[in-house]
Amino acid sequence: MDRETRVFAESHFRSLRGRLPSRVCPTPDRVDFIENPDSFSYADFFKGYLLPNLPCVFSSAFTEGWGSRKHWVTPSGKPDFDYLLQNYGDVVVPVANCGVQEYNSNPKEHMPLRDYISYWKEFIQGHYSSPRGCLYLKDWHLCRDSSAEGIFTLPVYFSSDWLNEYWDTLDVDDYRFIYMGPTGTCWSVNICGRKKWFLFPPGQEEALRDCHGGLPYDVTAPAFLESRPHPGLNHCSPPLEVMQEAGEMVFVPSGWHHQVHNMEDTISINHNWVNGCNLANMWHFLQQELCAVQREVGEWKDTMPDWHHHCQVIMRSCSGINFKEFYHFLKVIAERRLLLAKEIGPGEVEYGEGSGLGPQQTIFDISRIAEVLASVVVNPDFQKVDTSMLSPQPEDLLQQLEEVMASMEPL
Repeated sequence: MDRETRVFAESHFRSLRGRLPSRVCPTPDRVDFIENPDSFSYADFFKGYLLPNLPCVFSSAFTEGWGSRKHWVTPSGKPDFDYLLQNYGDVVVPVANCGVQEYNSNPKEHMPLRDYISYWKEFIQGHYSSPRGCLYLKDWHLCRDSSAEGIFTLPVYFSSDWLNEYWDTLDVDDYRFIYMGPTGTCWSVNICGRKKWFLFPPGQEEALRDCHGGLPYDVTAPAFLESRPHPGLNHCSPPLEVMQEAGEMVFVPSGWHHQVHNMEDTISINHNWVNGCNLANMWHFLQQELCAVQREVGEWKDTMPDWHHHCQVIMRSCSGINFKEFYHFLKVIAERRLLLAKEIGPGEVEYGEGSGLGPQQTIFDISRIAEVLASVVVNPDFQKVDTSMLSPQPEDLLQQLEEVMASMEPL
């Protein structure tokens, strides 16, 4: 990131005045296609798509050097089952049954990759039909395995990735996934195959909800389109549609409700991420999740000891994170940025177009963490969380961030 981009970004967030970035940008009538990597910079993506929270599609030229595109695909563009079996056949992978719906999702099982590929071959030979249903390999964390080295190169546009930076720091997990599946199964790069995307801008998902507040399992199903339990459906704009070809990369911004269909036998690499541009969205989402939990168990508020604590426990079981863990996430990224800030010397401030984590990116990240953390520490529900064992205390960390911001303001 260069200084001009940082100043542009800070001006953008000041103009929002507390509103969420995902809720203020006009809905485009199409999704832009980015053709040439040589003429599309990090600043172009940051200002044109990441800040305004707009989707785009990158051409296959951006991924042509990836090892997965070279080795996982046959000359005819189909999955190279022999290569996958030879290199990953014994790896146990998660598989979802797309023909079965349980609580608005698909039940999962685990099996060796060789068993899944055996099923996939039978599915193809059976004219894309099987008594076992349509199985989809989903959320395979191959990228944290040393054998996965070289399968892809993280594009510079997504290099500011706090979610995976956080988990890599803790050496626990990651949010980089492999998806494989046959035709008809429901940032994403197609290694091979084609996908059809339906993208709903932020807020449009409210028109899709049924009378119980639930979102549809399939927005293309006749049963959904003809059903009466979705009172807002007539007010919902048509989704943006994208046909993603082999090698292409789709950027799905924060808050965009989406549905994906495999049109051919497909392998894709998917990457969930958070950074300074959508951190406020994450914090807003967590507040909404807690409110939903509090509504569900509100009748026990006056009779249940430690009701607020139990709400945080329930929230974590539903969302995978609670307020204390969100603070820990902010703390880990903040401390790493504060260390980087100490290393910034004279003449280094304009560096940073390559990795995305140069001095200007560091300054921007610190400002975003400080703004969100300031909202966290005054949140009434966070103030009910036991923070006595946290180090540093949230208020102290916020003070550190503000002091560093003040010292770096001239930069």
